[in-house]
Amino acid sequence: MKKLIDKLERQKILTADEFLILLQKFSNAKISNYLAQKARAITQKHFDNKIYIRGLIEFTNYCRNDCFYCGIRKSNLNAQRYRLSNQEIFTCCEKGYALGFRTFVLQGGEDLYFTDEKLVEIISHIKKKFHDCAITLSIGEKSFDAYKKFFDAGADRFLLRHETANDSHYKKLHPKNLSLANRKKCLYDLKKIGYQVGCGFMVGSPFQTFANVVEDLLFIQKFSPHMVGIGPFIAHKDTKFSAMPNGNLALTLFLISIIRLMLPNALIPATTALGTIDNDGREKGILHGANVLMPNLSPISVRKKYSLYDNKICTGEEAAECIKCLAARVNKIGYEIVVDRGDYKY
Repeated sequence: MKKLIDKLERQKILTADEFLILLQKFSNAKISNYLAQKARAITQKHFDNKIYIRGLIEFTNYCRNDCFYCGIRKSNLNAQRYRLSNQEIFTCCEKGYALGFRTFVLQGGEDLYFTDEKLVEIISHIKKKFHDCAITLSIGEKSFDAYKKFFDAGADRFLLRHETANDSHYKKLHPKNLSLANRKKCLYDLKKIGYQVGCGFMVGSPFQTFANVVEDLLFIQKFSPHMVGIGPFIAHKDTKFSAMPNGNLALTLFLISIIRLMLPNALIPATTALGTIDNDGREKGILHGANVLMPNLSPISVRKKYSLYDNKICTGEEAAECIKCLAARVNKIGYEIVVDRGDYKY
């Protein structure tokens, strides 16, 4: 098995059968530790012990979509809806800049209130005022023209999880009006325009098989994104998957290490979901090859309302206000948070 890991480190690619063999050993402590050690060494070779921080601004939890796993799906009548005003968004950026953030992530549901023009106005203002900062968008599926407008206004990066690379699995997680084909088209559009692009998937999502995960890895291998966001599936009480088990921490960490070996330069976050299923989840993510953290800059009054899954941590050491607490946790495992845009290194 170590030969397979060495091959992945050397060649950056494996076949579907090889990925499957490797995945089936995720619970083997010796194999997992060997893989994590390799991933850690590669991360430190390319990034030293630097951890990049992104200021997350969850600016709307309205969404036109009805994805079966999501707590802010449009049919969830229990969701407490909100939208931040432009000024509230700008205030988040001002606070974040003072705390040392040099990337702002604007994340929201696919909210039709925020037209292309309104988003261009917001992006332009942030870029003009904080010209040394990067802007990342995480706002779902748009047209090529819309993505181009946002890019021209100053957006640098775009996060769009593909969620699953298998079409039949995709249909089990999404309503009929959404398609994997369009999701992938959006990702290729973003790359063509010039964004630093991130894809990713949920580990342990309902009906997911190892074969599905292999397809995800093959898609990532082919697409070669600049960022990869993976995290464990966590059920939400107001969805049809409320009784489904959460994703596996060990498998998620194993996959972070695999992706690091595949994509040595990639920006890989240790997600909030990791910290939700395990108190030390984000530190474990870093020790398995992650190099990004995304503390929450949203107003405290709305953090609990942006509820994609149950029990999301939204106050405490993952919050932007406690950046010193987060830095101390990162220092404890031998890394340091840096004031840096943290761009992809081509």
